[in-house]
Formats: sequence, C-alpha cells, structure tokens
Amino acid sequence: MKLTIVGKNIEITEGIKLSIEEKLGKIDKYFNNDMDVRATIRAKKSRQTIEVTIIPVSGNIIRAEDSEENLYAAIDVVVDKLSKQLRKYKTKLINKSQDNASIRFENIESSIENENDSEINIVRRKKFGIKPMSEEEAILQMELLGHNFFVFTDSETSEMSVAYKRKSGDYGIIEQA
Repeated sequence: MKLTIVGKNIEITEGIKLSIEEKLGKIDKYFNNDMDVRATIRAKKSRQTIEVTIIPVSGNIIRAEDSEENLYAAIDVVVDKLSKQLRKYKTKLINKSQDNASIRFENIESSIENENDSEINIVRRKKFGIKPMSEEEAILQMELLGHNFFVFTDSETSEMSVAYKRKSGDYGIIEQA
C-alpha cells in the first residue's frame, strides 16, 4: 500500500502517522496490488476529520470519512467503514459474477447485512433537457430547486458536468475526463 498522509490545519506528528499506518495496514490484506491510499486530516475547532481514499479498485474509488473530537477514534471509525464497504463490494461482485483481480476476496468476510442491500432498486427514472449554462448559473439553479446536485452542459466546454453541494457548504464540480 502506498500511503500518503496530508494534514490541513493540523501538524502530522509521528504518533498520528504511526497510528494511521497501523490501522490502515489492517485493510492492506484485502488487496492484491499496491494501492494508492490517501489520508487527509483536517482540524476545525474541536473536531478532527480524517478522509481516506483508496484508488483504484477496478476503476472504482473507495472512500470513507469521519469527524470526531478524538482523531484516533475517527481513524478507527474510518477503517471500520472501509472494511464494511469492501464486504459489501465483495457481495455485489460475487452476485454479479464479475472478475476482480485487485481484491483478495478470501481475506474479506462475507457481508451479513440485509440481503436486499446487494440488489440495486431503482424507484424512479427522470428525463429532462439539459441546456448549456455556466457553473455559477448551474449552482444557482440547483439552489432554486433545493437539490444537492445538478447535471448541466458547461457553456464554455460543451461537456456534461455535475455541480454538487459539499458537506462543508461549499460547492464542487464534476467534469468529464
């Protein structure tokens, strides 16, 4: 596992670094190849946030985030979330009979969650026209609709994009590669 630890508004001490390496080392057994793992730690007032992103798992990104007053507790929660996601991912891949060479399934316990979780249930389908607009216009439209994301065609690039509202209250744009 290639681990990168980044701190924002917090100094990464040797103790923090060792704790993250040890805890994330527990999920290293789940992968066949060296995976790029990025841990970002942010401190805001009395809360510590850790966000861990694992890239790539068959082109899919696995990500978990948690905020706690105690950073070490947040690290434990994130590792548990990642393990749970991997178990769920395993179940879905086995159910779909897909091959995945990057994950060692023998090291992942089967998901004991509700069996309905392995089946995707689409309850609504919607079609709408997409008009070209600026990012600012798309965000305004999203806010007017009361949604937390909005699909639009970028008027500058003529590419499909998605504007979304982040947990922090800021906005993000997802663009085509």
